[in-house]
Amino acid sequence: MRETPEELKELQALLDASLSRSTSYLRSIINGERTLTAEQLTQVLTGMRTLALSTVTAKGEPRISGVDGHFLHGKWHFGTARNAAKARHLAARPAVSAAHLRGEELGVFTHGTVEILNSRDGEPAADWPDLLAYFKGFYGDDAFDWDGEVVYYRLHPHWMTVYTSDVAKLTAAPRP
Repeated sequence: MRETPEELKELQALLDASLSRSTSYLRSIINGERTLTAEQLTQVLTGMRTLALSTVTAKGEPRISGVDGHFLHGKWHFGTARNAAKARHLAARPAVSAAHLRGEELGVFTHGTVEILNSRDGEPAADWPDLLAYFKGFYGDDAFDWDGEVVYYRLHPHWMTVYTSDVAKLTAAPRP
């Protein structure tokens, strides 16, 4: 777990507020017995998790693709090739939706906007050196041309919910 107490507090407030603003139908599915706390979520979402990421084209058409998601400091982080279609979509329209699903066992659903962490044209995010060290440690120093080939994003969520079919089983399971 990389989250500070303040980050956990912010994440818990987001989870609580998101669920309270949701429809009664969603609240009938996701309740205290079928969700995770911020602390539990950060313990479950370690390492790389595949995200289904939804962006929007210039014509307003939705596009979904898979990305390697890393849940760090209470937010999703992911990368793609600088010349990928999703990179063009995100540069023009930074609103996204992301879902991480693990069968019926876990679903994490997020809506928000992305921040570019390693822009070619501007200053990188203040924490980019630490994040880059994490990504290089995960993928390897020579996995990419880290300066030119890949662009990384942080998803700033304005809505996030978590569903689990069995809190005790999920939180007791060994972390892959």
